[in-house]
Amino acid sequence: MKAPYYAVIFTSKRKQYIDDYDKTAERMKELTNQQPGFIGIDSARNDDGLGITVCYWDSIEAIKNWKANNEHRYAQEMGKKEWYESYSVRIASVEEEYSMEEL
Repeated sequence: MKAPYYAVIFTSKRKQYIDDYDKTAERMKELTNQQPGFIGIDSARNDDGLGITVCYWDSIEAIKNWKANNEHRYAQEMGKKEWYESYSVRIASVEEEYSMEEL
């Protein structure tokens, strides 16, 4: 990725027993890959249900368009009502990037 770009950092604590979460999460990954301005994604979750997903975008407009996507809006509502004990969303501007090697 070439900076500058934007990162949407989604941190969540998932409930222990949830239906359709994995299926919907896979669908969201498919959809993000189809969105204009989408650059990439990194995601991890521990055994206690704490997870962090970082989606990378080329503009704030692309982020707003993704937030307004109908299927994504459904997933957001399910997250609030059924899937998460808590969550936070942070949007950051990435001004510089460097690494030792590709992950």
